[in-house]
Amino acid sequence: MSVRTSPQHGFAAIAAIFLVVLLAALGGFMLTFSNTQQLTAAQDLQGSRAYWAARAGLAWAVAKIVATPGCPAGTPTTVDGFTVNVTCTPSSYVDGANTVLIYRLESRASLGTAGTNNYVERSVSASLEM
Repeated sequence: MSVRTSPQHGFAAIAAIFLVVLLAALGGFMLTFSNTQQLTAAQDLQGSRAYWAARAGLAWAVAKIVATPGCPAGTPTTVDGFTVNVTCTPSSYVDGANTVLIYRLESRASLGTAGTNNYVERSVSASLEM
C-alpha cells in the first residue's frame, strides 16, 4: 500500500495563524477607536465646563456693573480650575436729552497650555445698556 500525501497538507495551520493575526489587528483597531472616543468625550466635557466658567465670569461682571455703574475693577482669576479673564469696554452716546452708557463685556475661560492637545478655551460676550 502506498500513502498519498495531499498538496494541501498544513493549510489549516496557515489559516489559523491568519485568523489569529486578523483578530489581533481588529482588536487593536477597536482599542484605538475606543481610546479616541474617550478622549473626544473628555474634551467635549471640558469645553462645556469652560463655557460655563466663561458664563460665570460674565455674570460676575454684569452683577458688578448693576451694583455700581462703571467697569468692574479686577476680574475673577479662576473658576473651577479655569483661568477666567473678563474685559469691559464702556461707550456712551447721546439720545435726545439722555446719555446712554453701553458696556461691552467679554469673558474668556481657558485651561491648559495653548497648542497642546488638552487645551480648551471658550468665550462669551454681552452688551449691557445702562
